[in-house]
Amino acid sequence: MDKRKGSTHARSRGRVKGQSGHPGSSRRKGRPMTTGRGRNGRSGTRHAKKVNRARKRRNKILFVMIIILLIMILAAGAVFFKRYGSSNEEADKEQYYGIENSDDLALIINNEVVKKEESSAKSSSDSSTDSVIPGKVFDGQYYVAYQVLRDKINSRFYWDANERVLLYTLPDGNVSVSENSSEYTAVNETKSEDYVILKTDGDIAYIALPFIQEYTNMEYSVEQEPNRAIITSKWGEIETAEVKKDTQVRYLGGVKSPILTEVKKSDKVTVLEDEDDWMKVATADGYVGYIKTKFLKNQKKEKISRDFTEPVYSDMTEDHSINMAWHNVTNVAANNAVQQVLASTSGLTTIAPTWFSLADTEGNISSIADADYVNYAHTAGLEVWAVFRDFHGGTNSYDETYETLSYTSKRAKLEDQVVAAAVTAGVDGINLDFELISSKCGVHYVQLVRELSVKCHQNNLVFSVDNYVPQSYNSHYDLKEQGIVADYVVIMAYDEHTEGSYEAGSVASISYLQDGIEKTLKKVSADKVIAGIPFFTRLWFETAKSSEQLSEEAGTEAASYPNKVSSKALGMEEAAQSVVNAGATAQWDEKTQQNYAKWSADGGTYRIWLEDAQSLEAKLKVIQGNKLAGVAEWSLGREESSVWKLISQYVN
Repeated sequence: MDKRKGSTHARSRGRVKGQSGHPGSSRRKGRPMTTGRGRNGRSGTRHAKKVNRARKRRNKILFVMIIILLIMILAAGAVFFKRYGSSNEEADKEQYYGIENSDDLALIINNEVVKKEESSAKSSSDSSTDSVIPGKVFDGQYYVAYQVLRDKINSRFYWDANERVLLYTLPDGNVSVSENSSEYTAVNETKSEDYVILKTDGDIAYIALPFIQEYTNMEYSVEQEPNRAIITSKWGEIETAEVKKDTQVRYLGGVKSPILTEVKKSDKVTVLEDEDDWMKVATADGYVGYIKTKFLKNQKKEKISRDFTEPVYSDMTEDHSINMAWHNVTNVAANNAVQQVLASTSGLTTIAPTWFSLADTEGNISSIADADYVNYAHTAGLEVWAVFRDFHGGTNSYDETYETLSYTSKRAKLEDQVVAAAVTAGVDGINLDFELISSKCGVHYVQLVRELSVKCHQNNLVFSVDNYVPQSYNSHYDLKEQGIVADYVVIMAYDEHTEGSYEAGSVASISYLQDGIEKTLKKVSADKVIAGIPFFTRLWFETAKSSEQLSEEAGTEAASYPNKVSSKALGMEEAAQSVVNAGATAQWDEKTQQNYAKWSADGGTYRIWLEDAQSLEAKLKVIQGNKLAGVAEWSLGREESSVWKLISQYVN
C-alpha cells in the first residue's frame, strides 16, 4: 500500500514537474494538460527535426562555399605564381650554344655567343655559303673555323681552299701552314708546335686557338660541360658590376625565362645592356644573359688591355704632297708621247703610266714598260709609279680576276713578275688599279695587296692602291687594311655617272668627292689619302623612250627611267668647245659646283656638266681642307694647260 502510494506520488510529482518545467510544454486556458505523446508533441518533434535539417543544409552549403572559395584562392594563387613567380627551369645549354655534336666547341667572342647561322661563309670566303660549325675539338685541342676567325677575331689570316694553305702576312713575308701539320714556315724559317695547327672539314679550315693567339692580340680560356672557349680580342673600356647576392642569369629578361647559370655573391660580370629592371650581362665563364638590376652593385667603367706588339708594316710615304697624273699608255709606241704630254705641265711630282696588266689567269703579266720613258721623267724631276691593271690586257672580267687571285701560287707568280718588271724598268713605285673585284674575290684581292706591298717595300718601291669612292657594295676592297699595309690609298672621285648609267648626270659633283673623302678618312689616315679628280666629262644625249621601249624594259631597273641616254667622254677643251658649237651658254650649278649647259638638237636633249678651272678649284679646296696627301688626275693630255698653275696653288 505504502509502495503504491509512493509510486503514485512519484509519478504525480514527476508529471507536475514536467508540466511546469518541460521546455516543450504549453498550457493553454480551457485545455486539459497532456503529455508529449499528444498531437502537439508530435508537431514539435517534426519542427525540431526540420530545423536541424535546415541547419545541416546551411552548414553543408557553407562548407561547400568555403571549399570553393579555397579552391578559387588556390587557383588564383597558382595563376599569379605562374604569371609572376620565378621559374626554376634550366636552359638547355647545348641548344643555347648551338652545340650539335660531341666534338663541337661553343665560342663566346667579345661577349657574344657565336651561333652556327652567324658564322656563314658568305661574308668572308667564297669556299662555301653553307652554315659553318664555329668551333671544334680535335684530339683535345680547341679550334676556330676560318670564317669566324676572319670575321670576328683577326681578318689578316687567309685560307686558300684551292691549294689548302693558311697564310698570315707579316711585314717581312708570309707565315704559311699546310693542313694536318704541326710544322709551318714563318717567312723563311721552319718552325713547329706540339699540336696540329690546321685541321680541315671539307673546304672548312679550323685553326688551333694557341696558334691564333701567337699572331693576335687576344686572350682565351676554355670551359667544359659543355665545351666552350671564351675569347677576348677587343680591348678598351667596358662596364662591370658586382653581384649583390646569390642569384641566376636567365636566357632573357624576366623571371619566367630559363636559367642559364647561377652566380654567387661578389661575382663580377660585364654589363652589356641596361634594360631597366634587367641587365644584359656576360659572365667570366661564357654565359651571356640577363640578371635583375637590383641584384647588381658597384657598376663602373673599366679599361681592359693586353701586352701585345702589333706588326708594323713598312712605310715609304713621301715627305712632300703628291701631285700625280695618270698617263693612259695603250701600247709601246705611245710611250714616245711622254715628252709631249709633260711639256705643258707644271707642279707635277709623279707620273703613272698604265704599263702592266694581267696576261692570263695563270699569274702571268704583260708589260709595255720603257726604261727611256723612266729616264726622261727622272730628268724632268718626276717619279714614275707604274700602273698595274686587271683590264685592257689578257683578262677583262670579274671571273678571270677571281680565277687568278684565288690561287696562292698564281698570285705569287704575278707579284714576282710585276716587281721584277718594275725594277728592270727603274720605276719608283707601283700603282695597283684592279677594278674587276667581285665580292667573293675580295679576300683574295686584299691578300694580293698585302703580299704585293711587302714585295714592293723589299725592293724600295712606293706602293699605292686605286679605289672607287667607298660604297656598301665595294666594301670588300677593305680600305682599312689598305691603309695599314700600303703607302697611299687613292680614291678615284669620278665616274659618278658612267657610260652605262640610266640617266644623265655629273661625272664628279662636289658632293661625290666630299662623300668619298669623308668615308675614306674613317678608315685611312689623311696623310695616306690621295684624291683622284677628272680631266674629262661626258656629253649626254637623251630622248624620250617609246612605249615599245618601256614595254621591253618592264620589270628591269631601266624601266624606272623615262629617257634613253647615251654619252661620250670629252677632254676639258673639247667639252667647252661643244657648248660653244651648240650656241649654248653654261651656267654655274651650285649643287654640283660645275658649269652646266643643255640644248635641244637632233631630236633630243644634250646635257653637259663641265670640268674646268672653276669646278676643279672647288674640288681642290675640299682636298686641301681635309689635309690629304695629295691629288691625282685622270688623265694626262685631257686637261687645259691653265689648270696646272691652279693645282699647284692648292697642292704643294
